[in-house]
Amino acid sequence: MAAIKQLNPKAEVARAAQALDLNISAAMGLQDVLRTNLGPKGTMKMLVGGAGDIKITKDGNVLLHEMQIQHPTASLIARVATAQDDITGDGTTSNVLIIGELLKQANVYISDGLHPRVAAEGFDLAKKKALKVLDAMSVKKCERDDLINVARTSLRTKVKNTVADLLTEIIVDAVLAIKKEGEPLDLHMVEIMSMEHKTEMDTKLIKGLVMDHGARHPDMPKKVTDAFILTCNVSLEYEKSEVNSGFFYKSADEREKLVKAERAFCDDKVQQIIDLKRELVGDSDKGFVVVNQKGVDPNSLDALAREGIVALRRAKRRNMERIVLACGGTAVNCFDELKPEQLGHAGLFYEHVLGDDKFSFIEECDNPQSVTILIKGPNKHTITQIKDAVRDGLRAVKNAIEDQMVVPGAGAFEIAIYQALQEYKNEVRGKQRLGVQAYADAMLIIPKCLAQNGGHDAQECLVKMLQEYKGVDKCVGLDLETGEAMYPAEAGIWDNYCVKKQLLNSATVISSNLLIVDEVMRAGMSSLKG
Repeated sequence: MAAIKQLNPKAEVARAAQALDLNISAAMGLQDVLRTNLGPKGTMKMLVGGAGDIKITKDGNVLLHEMQIQHPTASLIARVATAQDDITGDGTTSNVLIIGELLKQANVYISDGLHPRVAAEGFDLAKKKALKVLDAMSVKKCERDDLINVARTSLRTKVKNTVADLLTEIIVDAVLAIKKEGEPLDLHMVEIMSMEHKTEMDTKLIKGLVMDHGARHPDMPKKVTDAFILTCNVSLEYEKSEVNSGFFYKSADEREKLVKAERAFCDDKVQQIIDLKRELVGDSDKGFVVVNQKGVDPNSLDALAREGIVALRRAKRRNMERIVLACGGTAVNCFDELKPEQLGHAGLFYEHVLGDDKFSFIEECDNPQSVTILIKGPNKHTITQIKDAVRDGLRAVKNAIEDQMVVPGAGAFEIAIYQALQEYKNEVRGKQRLGVQAYADAMLIIPKCLAQNGGHDAQECLVKMLQEYKGVDKCVGLDLETGEAMYPAEAGIWDNYCVKKQLLNSATVISSNLLIVDEVMRAGMSSLKG
């Protein structure tokens, strides 16, 4: 009887082989759910929520976040895989597949009497060799064409090819627009805005900003060209004092004077804006736009509208930072020393009304360092799917720029590791070589799944690739259209270096840990109740 049973009679215990079977069955169960999603030819999954809301996706990260997983081991693997996405932005499905396959291949030898600790040590040796192969395979590339290939490879696994090819150019141009030499990339400077109309093929890159609100006065111009942009965080509305106070007056005239004095405080600020506009614009056709983070009251809006000034109030704080980066100028917190140098400039400002929603577009900026990806689609499913794909694409391009190197895709990386480990195991002494062999066999799950999802015979495709393999300098991948071996470097199929590196590390660590679990106990504090 397990010792824990003496301490807690209600404890549930799985020991030795039973504990290992529990972990392996969970890993393989999760693997079976995700294996059909892998690659550009992967299938979709439809998730139905408790309230009947539907999500259609093939993104492993979205699936693992949205699915309710009750098995403790499966939940642990799902958390590891989603952590991979949080760190690198991709590789979630591959992580789950490799963890499941590592446990499955190790179990073949463990069931024949190999100790799990020895298998785990073999995994560790194989991982070190695999990381050396990864470094030998990686190619230094970071030109625009290379970034386009990396983004296309990532996006085609998330959305259909026509949409992926459209998004590829958009994403690469967006990242290059915000890139500053010698500074880390801040992807928050790429705003992702969605409009539910037209089709997904109308998604476009705005070299400027799109805000989800419009001017608050019917007489304000709906479109201005060659516009000055004033970004401010100044209250243009009458505010009550913070302490309880009262005014005492003897006559109606005195009351009027008090009201005017109160109003004058706000009107003076508005007049400063109007004076600056008259000074800069004069009688020309140039526009003047005020974007304020705080409120603008109706009287102030009236005064600004009479002068042909467009005023937007209560703008989001993050947009204030983006407007300055897109249009230039500086955000002001008071109007005491308002100068023309503090204004930004945009070639076009216009308002777009869609049903009850208003969108303000600031376009044709001279040198925008903040841009907007405007996602369009006929329904919420499409928009959500494209949003998830765009986030992954942005991360893929960012990774390629930061790594300054890429790795051949299409299963070439896994084939290269398999071949390298076949040679390396002859150098390993003792039973650890069985762990190395299991690791090598497990790596083949990626090309196998790619072939199966493409409608080809997995074994036949594997044999063709292994026959064509000539070494890490000429890596061989799988052509999903024909099922033949091909060279990914020539086809422009590239994966991120950091994604593969993280994948090898996290999959090896978690599968080794699960292998050497010899007792699973449900004996937490909650099981003592009742």
